[in-house]
Amino acid sequence: MRIKLHLVFFLTALLLWCSSCRKDFEYAPSAGNLSFSKDTVYLDTVFSNIGSSTYTLKVYNTTRDDIVIPSIGLQNGITSSYRLNVDGAAGKTFQDIPLNALDSLFIFIETTVDITDNDLNMLLYTDAIQFDNDINMQEVQLVTLVKDAIFLFPETDANGETEKITLDFDEDGNPIQVEGFNLDDNQLNFTNEKPYVIYGFAVVPEEKELVIDPGARIHFHKDSGLLVKEGGTISINGALSADKELLENEVVFEGDRLEPSFSDIPGQWSGIWIAAGSTANKISYTTIKNGTVGLFIEGDGTLATPTLTMDNSQIYNNSSHNIWAETAFVQAANLVLGSSGSSSLYCSLGGDYSFTHSTIANYWSNGFRIDAALEIDNFIPSLGNNSGADLTRADFKNCIISGNGSTELALTSNGEDDFNYSFTNCYIKFNDIANQFQNNPLYDFENNSNYDTVILAGELDYFGTNTNDFRIGLEAEVIDLGNPLFSAEIPLDILGTNRTSNPDLGAYQASIKEQD
Repeated sequence: MRIKLHLVFFLTALLLWCSSCRKDFEYAPSAGNLSFSKDTVYLDTVFSNIGSSTYTLKVYNTTRDDIVIPSIGLQNGITSSYRLNVDGAAGKTFQDIPLNALDSLFIFIETTVDITDNDLNMLLYTDAIQFDNDINMQEVQLVTLVKDAIFLFPETDANGETEKITLDFDEDGNPIQVEGFNLDDNQLNFTNEKPYVIYGFAVVPEEKELVIDPGARIHFHKDSGLLVKEGGTISINGALSADKELLENEVVFEGDRLEPSFSDIPGQWSGIWIAAGSTANKISYTTIKNGTVGLFIEGDGTLATPTLTMDNSQIYNNSSHNIWAETAFVQAANLVLGSSGSSSLYCSLGGDYSFTHSTIANYWSNGFRIDAALEIDNFIPSLGNNSGADLTRADFKNCIISGNGSTELALTSNGEDDFNYSFTNCYIKFNDIANQFQNNPLYDFENNSNYDTVILAGELDYFGTNTNDFRIGLEAEVIDLGNPLFSAEIPLDILGTNRTSNPDLGAYQASIKEQD
């Protein structure tokens, strides 16, 4: 009996000892602390139904604990066009994958995409590898070019550091760096043969020129853009299109999300930045849309040579400004600046500006907008009057300035530097409801030196303000109000319609509205 009792105690003690030590032989669940060789896997261009090359992702356990990853799988599940191989096992979802302390595992990635499937993005096919779920979920993005496109992005070195460029300097003179890269000589001509997809900031270096051919399509990922450096130049050579829907000859800049639900989402990419010291830039028949600042133009301060000459183009649906020009020299004609989150056109800190037969129309509906459609100043208000620069000229001829606000013109002068401006044969929406501007000489609409033949109200009969379609119908009250002397310099409107006799205001000659 005593032997049996000792045996029971021995077995019980052994069981308790094993139970207390079991954790030393088990894997702990991953707590979302995995590291990866890259945060996005870019797969090169693939064609319909042709498989890609094999790409590698390395997953690291940098802790001193053995862990188990509860799940690894594709965000789109079994419907995904990607294929995975996790440590030798093929599939699309995996459960309870062990990973020892300070060890790693390989994931191999391939894809075959059928772009005849209308549910797929026709330019980029994207998915994500998801590790674990809920609060511990980590993701690595997958990006594949489905069409035959040119994919431009910054390089990543052996240490996993992505190439960076200096975008600007802060108030203390410290460089502001972002992911980006210089365009090589063989990348300085964008053609219409394939679309371009840019990740990070693509930089036109000093003493180099980026030439963009008619019909080119340039797409930007989130927080990406184009920077023309001091001494660099951009020439965008779009042309008039026969098809007003396809715009086959126009150059288009927009984000890389092509699903219909993203067609009018602002802020998808950063914008185009023409840096101080870049001159003789040219833009023709171009659309810039859905960025943050569509076009930021810094002048060189001398105003001897135009910073930018622009015609027959439209910029709209940018979350801040469509054009922000700072002490710049800009000449524009047949320009349409549509809705934006702030001023559609902001001429800041002086400069030299000339706009002819242009439509500036801000009917922003994505939030509250406090700034006028057109805003001009010759100093930085936050820095005081001493921060000013001369506004040599701001001339608007045969133009429309309108929007869904009551007053769509804002003029601010420090009273010290030059502030020269004029509106000739223009429509300016200006309804001073509270009479807050009646004693401000900048808004003396009876002063013919600044305002010659302007109207401050009236029906514009736009085709569609909510879609940034600022063609004018036959009910518009700006028909035949243009000065023929100005239209003789620009005899065709933005759509190629002759306007030499009886010109209408704005970028478009009036036309019959299409039936719904």
